[in-house]
Amino acid sequence: MILAAAFFCLAALYSSVGHAGASGYLATMALLGVAPATMRPTALALNLIVATLTTYRFWRAGWTRWDQLLPFAIASVPLAYFGGRMQVSVTGYRTLVGIVLLCSAAVLAWRARGGASTPVERPLQIPLVAAVGSGATIGLLSGLTGTGGGIFLSPLLLLAGWAGPRGAAGLAAPFICLNSLAGLIGVQWGANSLPAAMPLLIASVLAGGWIGTALGLQRLPTRGLLWALAAVLLVAGGKLLLPAH
Repeated sequence: MILAAAFFCLAALYSSVGHAGASGYLATMALLGVAPATMRPTALALNLIVATLTTYRFWRAGWTRWDQLLPFAIASVPLAYFGGRMQVSVTGYRTLVGIVLLCSAAVLAWRARGGASTPVERPLQIPLVAAVGSGATIGLLSGLTGTGGGIFLSPLLLLAGWAGPRGAAGLAAPFICLNSLAGLIGVQWGANSLPAAMPLLIASVLAGGWIGTALGLQRLPTRGLLWALAAVLLVAGGKLLLPAH
């Protein structure tokens, strides 16, 4: 019940800014002591559900460009699958996820400070080589860590000037969806299992994602919520990087 309540809030908060919440799910499970073998497939499965909903709603609102998604997806999807197939030690996994969570905290803090608040929506003009290369890197990392990669793709699009905030969200959502599916297939092939409470968790993130996407599309302020999420990720990432006792 604690996980379900936390995941509802996380899905609502993350989807309001165009993401699916994997880094938040990982942070919560880390704080509650969930086993690493359960963390990755659970985060990927819930990410896939929220990303599918987010993709649908942003596409319906006209913010998804499928032609611009293709160069990222061609490189990222197969590497997300292989990243999910890779087996890492508990210590290595804790370190890797801890670094990802700290990076996520930094990105969310940047957004909270107004780094992504400009109302100007730039047209997507993404160099092919840059798209394929960055897609490959993000795809492998997403499969290894149980995230969909959107937490890295969105700031890249914004910082490089390839898209505005809504354009970035419209591209990140299907990118997360594809990577989460590929990573989940790889993880499940490696015999990791989902928790027994998965139906409850799915219902929670669906409800949260529906509310969050509605808030995001209506341009409601999320700055304070982003600061709170950044603090949670900072604590969880630091916890994972400390030596286990």
